[in-house]
Amino acid sequence: MSYKRIFVALDKSPFGQVIFEKAVSLAKQNEAALMLFHSLPIENRTIPPYASVYEGELADFSYLIRQQIETETETVKEWLSNYCTLANEQGVATEYDWKIGEPGRWIRDIAKNWNADLIIVGRRGLTGISEMFLGSVSNYIVHHAHCSILIIQGIEIEEEPGEKV
Repeated sequence: MSYKRIFVALDKSPFGQVIFEKAVSLAKQNEAALMLFHSLPIENRTIPPYASVYEGELADFSYLIRQQIETETETVKEWLSNYCTLANEQGVATEYDWKIGEPGRWIRDIAKNWNADLIIVGRRGLTGISEMFLGSVSNYIVHHAHCSILIIQGIEIEEEPGEKV
């Protein structure tokens, strides 16, 4: 089977780099276009404890959240743009998109609207209680996607001292 439009869900972990490389290789083999995608999770917002919320100044809290999202958005745009350039330099027509929120639904919807015939996602290998509480994007995609799915199983990646993968 040949694929022509490959949707690739990426995160900023070292495993995301592996997924990107595999996606580019597969796109080259199939002469396919790539859509790179990243979802900024809404639940991981870290706001300093001095955010003036205790004074009832919700506007300050809202401003800090907006500022953090804008900073993360610029970082993600640059990161995805760099990946896009790398793929284009290898002869793979590539574009990118990003959204804020729950990744599973975004992946499903954008891949369908883009007419992807393959979705590539990674799997961290969560099982049992961890998967139940943290959820599984790959599991959601398997049950809700409109096209074929390639799940790349998490691999051991050497960590830098003090870094968690």
